[in-house]
Formats: sequence, structure tokens, C-alpha cells
Amino acid sequence: MDTRRGRIVVVGASIAGLTAVEELRRLGHEGQITLLGDEKAAPYARPPLSKAILRGEAALSDADLPALAAGAAEFVPGARVRSVSTELRRICLDDGETLPYDGLVITTGARARTLADLGGVHDSRIRERVLRTADDCARLRDEFASRPSVVIVGAGVMGMEIASAATRMSLDVTVVDQAPPMLAQCGPYLSQMFTAAAEGAGVKIVLDSGGARLVHRDGMTAVRLSDGRSIAGDLVVTAVGCLPNTEWLAGTGLADRGGLRVDSRCRVTPEIVAAGDVVAFPFGDRVRRTPLWSNAVEQARVAASALLRGDDCDIHRPMPYFWTEQFGLAVKVCGQLPVIGEPEAVKGSMADGKALLQWRQEGRPCAAAAVNYRIPISRLHQLAAQSAAVQEEGSQ
Repeated sequence: MDTRRGRIVVVGASIAGLTAVEELRRLGHEGQITLLGDEKAAPYARPPLSKAILRGEAALSDADLPALAAGAAEFVPGARVRSVSTELRRICLDDGETLPYDGLVITTGARARTLADLGGVHDSRIRERVLRTADDCARLRDEFASRPSVVIVGAGVMGMEIASAATRMSLDVTVVDQAPPMLAQCGPYLSQMFTAAAEGAGVKIVLDSGGARLVHRDGMTAVRLSDGRSIAGDLVVTAVGCLPNTEWLAGTGLADRGGLRVDSRCRVTPEIVAAGDVVAFPFGDRVRRTPLWSNAVEQARVAASALLRGDDCDIHRPMPYFWTEQFGLAVKVCGQLPVIGEPEAVKGSMADGKALLQWRQEGRPCAAAAVNYRIPISRLHQLAAQSAAVQEEGSQ
């Protein structure tokens, strides 16, 4: 494509989509850029939805992302893409409109996965709540106000943040999962820390290695455990991961249920790049999705550069990073996760509830975490990758 004047269409008004637009302009692209968003709302950030906003400590508008600079892109909200012809280089929208492109950036993200998606029974009487969008957040916050008992299936980051918000509103909360909280994301040390904090706040944690399913019982939705027991609640919320939004790519051969595969420069083809939760990125001899905010931003910058510069673009070198707020813990984690073994307290002490932790494998740093400890992300990245001295930045 003409790297300066070609028309670029960005499908997905996510943080990855906005970052891609900004990077394309920063790198000197002068042609038209069209940004398509399937929601009617202006672009917003998702991480706050399960934190301060769900807890009622912030408004939904506080999640709004900064507007693009004037003239950066034509933003089209409520634009649902039906299909794409890679041969003709055309996007087809649900309303029948078609958009030609010289370059295509795919940042369509993912949607909440449900237990029905995992093979559960599709029963119209079963009410299964999820948290992925602003509308989901508004609905849950309103329902929490009626003080229901809540059963949450899924003890990952999302499930535990929802549980934390519910306990802050003095609700009765039960969390069900096959493994202890946050074990798959963080490893045993931090999992034990999060578990103790949740149980200290009154959360009942139920482990069911066989996998739970939802049933309709006595007019309510209940969680049926593999041993036959049932746990009923006024409100059942599932937080069992997400599915990449790739259905509109059917017939192109570009994507499958595992996501949209890209190379080390986030390219699908020379004219198509992708970033964010939809992307399946190569890690050694396998590919996998890493649906993290920081990953979406970093991939979007690489993808924009690759679209304009090709092989002259630097490859993407992921360093997984995420942050969570739950049960009085503000935790930032970075590195090769999940991590095994005990960490070293580089600064502070877990006994005091504030520490900067570092893990090592074979004597080399591999991961770091800041627990109730204020530190720049760049400094945490350094600590996860090398034994550089880290200066104290104060408490969080």
C-alpha cells in the first residue's frame, strides 16, 4: 500500500483501535483512516468496569477514553461488520454499506464467554450475567443495589474483582471454580494471598474440579457442582474467560476459535494487521491469546508500524503485565506468568501489607509484583527482567 496516502480501515473502537490510529498518524500516514465501532457509545476503557465503577465509586463516564485528535480518523459508531473480502479489499457492514481499504487493522477484541459456550445447557429460564461491556456493568451495579445473594462462577481476575465489589456492598458472595483464585494467572504464592483476602472479607470459595454448570431450580438459577450439590443465589454471574470476535472473518481462512493468528510483527497478511484480545500471538512453538490491556496497547503500536514499514518494523516482544484491585489489595504483576515458588521482598514487607516482590528461576529474574506499592510500570518491567536497583516510590 501507499504508506502515506492509502486508505486504512480500523475495525474495533477499542484501546487497541485508538492506539493504532494514533500510531499511524505519529508515523506519518496522511491518508484517510476510518475507525469502526460496533457499540453506539464513544470508546471506553474496560478495566475500570469491574473495579471502581462496579463498586459505585465512579461513574460510567469515568471510563471514557480520551478523544482522538481532530482529523485523526473518521469514527463510525454502531457499525457492525458483516464480512470482509480480502481479494477485493472491501469491508461489508450489516446495513449493506461497503468500505474499500488499502490497509486493514483488526482490533475487534473479544466477548464474554458463558458456561453455555463451554457446553452447558441452553435454557431460556437460566439467567447468566456477565461483565464485559458498559451495559453489562450498569446492569450488574443496579442489580447489586437490591442486595441479592451472589454466586460467581470463575475465580480469575474478573470473577474476583466482581466478588470484591459485591462484598463492598455487603452482599453474600460465593465463588465457584475448578482451581483456587487467580492460580492460573499468577501462580500459588499470589493465589494464596488473594484467597486469604477474599475469605477475610467473607467470600465463600467452593472448589469443584469437575466443573460447574447452571440449572433452573425452584424458579431460580443455581450452580450445579460435579458431585450433584447445588448452590443457589439470587444472582448468578459467570466470569469464565472470553471468546475472540472473529465471526465476521468466516470464509477468509484467517481466524479460528483460537483467535486471529499473527506473526511477530502482528501481521496477518502484508495488508492486514491485528492487535488486542482478538490476536493469537506466537510464543515459541505455540500461539495463544493474552487478553491484557498493556498487551493491546503494545501490539497496536507494532501493528501500525508493520502496516506502514513492513519488515523494517521492530518485532513485538511481549512482557505480560496486569493490575488488579480486590479486597483491599492493589496489585501490579509483570513477567513470565504464572510463576512458581516464593518471591524475594525487594522493598517493604508482606507482613506490613506493602511490598515489591521479585521471583527468580535458575537465578535469573522472571517476574515481579507490586502489592499496595506505587511504582512506574517501566520500573516493574525492569525488575521482572533484571536485578536492577529499584528506588522506593512511596505507598499506594
